[in-house]
Amino acid sequence: MGIKIVDTALRDGHQSLMATRVTTPELLSVVEDLDQAGYYALEVWGGATFDAAMRFLNEDPWDRLREIRAKCKKTKLQMLLRGQNLLGYKNYPDDIVEKFVQKSIENGIDIIRVFDALNDVRNLKCAIEATKKYGGHCQVALSYTTSPVHTVDYYVNLAKEAEELGADSICIKDMAGVMLPEAAFELFSRLKKTISVPLELHGHSTAGVAGMTYLKAIEAGVDIIDTALSPFSSGTSQPPTEAFQYALAGTQYDPGLRLEVLDRAAEKLSKIRDKYLESGILKPKALTVNPNILKYQVPGGMLSNLMSQLEAQGAMDRFEEVLKEVPRVRKDLGYPPLVTPLSQMVGTQAVLNVLTGKRYKMVPKEVNEYLRGLYGKSPAPIDEIFRRKIIGDAEVITHRPADDLKPQFKELADKYFDIVQSEEDVLSCALFENVAVKFLKQKYGLEEDEVIEINLIVGE
Repeated sequence: MGIKIVDTALRDGHQSLMATRVTTPELLSVVEDLDQAGYYALEVWGGATFDAAMRFLNEDPWDRLREIRAKCKKTKLQMLLRGQNLLGYKNYPDDIVEKFVQKSIENGIDIIRVFDALNDVRNLKCAIEATKKYGGHCQVALSYTTSPVHTVDYYVNLAKEAEELGADSICIKDMAGVMLPEAAFELFSRLKKTISVPLELHGHSTAGVAGMTYLKAIEAGVDIIDTALSPFSSGTSQPPTEAFQYALAGTQYDPGLRLEVLDRAAEKLSKIRDKYLESGILKPKALTVNPNILKYQVPGGMLSNLMSQLEAQGAMDRFEEVLKEVPRVRKDLGYPPLVTPLSQMVGTQAVLNVLTGKRYKMVPKEVNEYLRGLYGKSPAPIDEIFRRKIIGDAEVITHRPADDLKPQFKELADKYFDIVQSEEDVLSCALFENVAVKFLKQKYGLEEDEVIEINLIVGE
């Protein structure tokens, strides 16, 4: 039995390289080829694709899913879901989470990969239960990072907990690409002895070690790996699919993919990639590697954000100071994994600490809310004296944050009864209200006069 492969080109590949700007017709041009290639699954939806489709491409993300499903007859379709955050950046009520999962499965998704930025399983529970209720395969992804608390034991215990909650498979999600080969071998060897459900590895090539790390994970018994078809691979994306088929062909791990079909799809995606390179949407820097990520343990996107913030302040000479401050802030905050939204919080706080000359003189609202428990439980305990210096006498919640949220679906359906035409439309409004309302009005021709007027102005 060879290794199974999930191809990410239609979701994380273009999200990582091209800011999720590839259009539905472009993606559909290769779906039938990929469906014939022999993949375990195709990752096609979720992450930032939902927001970007409406906000930047004037496309309905639900239509994209249905159109991909119509062309993909043989292969499972997979999506990424941020637990209680769904595809947004805040906690949503349980009724919205359940309805979103239900509609995702009804519209064509087979596998829902659920993760939480803090690995707080309380933020996963509703999505797991809903996926099982509506007949989907629920994969729980554990956000991988390194710290004194993020040990092999930590991940093994977390995986056991996820399995007990009903996970059909477990993924180790190395969003920063910082997992080293020997660490992967040790972790997956232990998981294989402890967990009975299939194991998957999701990594990024940003630091330049992902290929080696994948091979060691395969040797340790991982069942599934995430790769991207070559034109949408490497750099900040996943390692290339074809490379693994060539490397593993004829071995016990042979994925059994049809290279002639992959070549046909790659030729089409190469033209699409070149178009985005020429337009500047795909920046050459996204295709390069940065081994410094391993030194600083900071994801590539976070490094870029830090540079942008410092450049805007004319303070690039303080870059090394900020990089040294990042692990100190992370320690203060209980070692959160550096993934959205925590990477932005930690990075901004580090910049403020350095530029103001006094640590925590200025604290963003999001950091304050995190310290009050509104994002979930921190991986390591937070020093109470430090916490009180920031939040004062404000209440700290220890329950699941979404327990404080009242049902919202019916309220939104009533509010936008004259705009929405389906339950999917209501969910779009729940996740990205302003963007979705504007998009749906245009889609259903409810603002024709305004649109014509804008077009005339642009035409002049």
